[in-house]
Amino acid sequence: MPLLLNRCAWCSDDPLYQNYHDHEWGVPLHDDQALFELLCLEGAQAGLSWITILKKRAHYRLVFDGFDAQKMANYDAEKVASLLSDAGIIRNRAKVAAFIGNATAYLKLREETGSFADFLWQFVNHQTIISHWTSPKDALATSPESEAMSKALKKRSFKFVGPTICYAFMQASGMVDDHSPDCWKRHPS
Repeated sequence: MPLLLNRCAWCSDDPLYQNYHDHEWGVPLHDDQALFELLCLEGAQAGLSWITILKKRAHYRLVFDGFDAQKMANYDAEKVASLLSDAGIIRNRAKVAAFIGNATAYLKLREETGSFADFLWQFVNHQTIISHWTSPKDALATSPESEAMSKALKKRSFKFVGPTICYAFMQASGMVDDHSPDCWKRHPS
């Protein structure tokens, strides 16, 4: 009989969600390409549930050329039309445009700073912030760090990077350890 693990309530009993929770969410991520993809997908999630995006993630990777920013920054009107007619992604014109614009902003930021990861991780002083909330009502949706990240990304022309999206991104990328107190993945206090 398999071992039953306590997990954060948001991942429910969906096996895809549980696998994401157990192996990705909250694991420190320092790869520029992977962080760029995650930031785009977090933006696509705006107004939706993460499971919706997670179920479409493989298709997003396919149609957005593996989140190769160089290719994405050069998408033409024909490619945009193709994306907007693809039922395998969220067909929201503003979100598709944000992916393409963010690719350009990402390339420029990397050229200027050398590392997207270092730029992002500076907002948490290059180390994971361990949350110490004890009740779900105390869990955060934003933080001073996510507000600073949002402001800096917007200044660099990124879209769909508000403080709430940035906080979710920080949780997912391991910049913040926000596992619930009874979760098996919770960092020991």
